[in-house]
Amino acid sequence: MKIFLDDYRSPIDCLGYMYNRIGKLNPIYNDGEWYVVRNYPEFVKAIDRFKGEITHVSFDHDLADGHYHQNMQEGIIDYESEDFKSSDFNKTGFHAARYLKDIYESNKIDLPIMFVHSMNPVGTENIINVFK
Repeated sequence: MKIFLDDYRSPIDCLGYMYNRIGKLNPIYNDGEWYVVRNYPEFVKAIDRFKGEITHVSFDHDLADGHYHQNMQEGIIDYESEDFKSSDFNKTGFHAARYLKDIYESNKIDLPIMFVHSMNPVGTENIINVFK
């Protein structure tokens, strides 16, 4: 099972800009077998339901228009701000990545193959760093 987290794009939309390790467009996004989730609460439900069966996850960072901007200072996002704590619908792909990592580590499950298809360079790097 493959999970695609994005508030409005579909996996096929990534075909134009997501490349694999050898510099070719990544054909995995052309595979229609993605389970699409649109926000953090849907992501959590999918992880809890399918953990251990998930082979791939593709993350977007910005899951609501402008929800993180007031928490960004000098290119650094304060993921611990009250805005993110007040509603799970405010949370980003970074929060989803931390949730996935915590659940898989606590259950001693190998992490799935992961991609970050976000166009937000700061958010992309933050998600990648969750798994480093």
